Amino acid sequence: MWHDYIEKEKQKDYFKKLEDFTEKEYETKEIFPPYKDIFNAFNYCPFVDTKVIILGQDPYHDFNQAHGLAFSVKKGNKIPPSLRNIYKELNSDLGLSVPEHGELTNWAKQGILLLNTILTVEAHKPMSHSKKGWETFTDNVIRELNKDSKPKVFVLWGNNARKKNILIDNPKHLIIETSHPSPLSARHSFFGSKVFTKINDFLFNNYRSIIDFELE
Repeated sequence: MWHDYIEKEKQKDYFKKLEDFTEKEYETKEIFPPYKDIFNAFNYCPFVDTKVIILGQDPYHDFNQAHGLAFSVKKGNKIPPSLRNIYKELNSDLGLSVPEHGELTNWAKQGILLLNTILTVEAHKPMSHSKKGWETFTDNVIRELNKDSKPKVFVLWGNNARKKNILIDNPKHLIIETSHPSPLSARHSFFGSKVFTKINDFLFNNYRSIIDFELE
């Protein structure tokens, strides 16, 4: 369904302007993720299988990092600080060993939509593609998921993500809000939040298959 949904969004005026902008950016600058990976989050996690939505901000802005999944970097690259803290909480919460890589593809394949609110970025310039139309697109995605009757968990880490809670008003869903896992804010309410236990408890209690968070 995501393919049809995205094609429908592409017909809207805001997306046509966004597409013009991004195509010119890719032609003239170093932009991440690779063009073919912009919609990777949707490719790995079909709408019907989406059980958990973890919201990030914009892609990593250094080489060989971003590949279209929020917080994830491909194997062989250094694990970013925020993801390292996510792994610390994973270990504290579920007792799982800390992975040696930063690729979260296995989570995506199990129904976790790892969605950045902005899907592209210029090299070494965080938030450089903000207010170009991506926020409208991803807000619409959140609204679409909210309308669906299958129970889902929306994980909102940090102030930018937490602003999206006004888009989620379906009582069938669970919203989990904490501070961002970045080193600057993880200690406020991210560490000790037991987010992974809360996700699986909710899925189990709503007759949806739980997530195996272990990464090999």
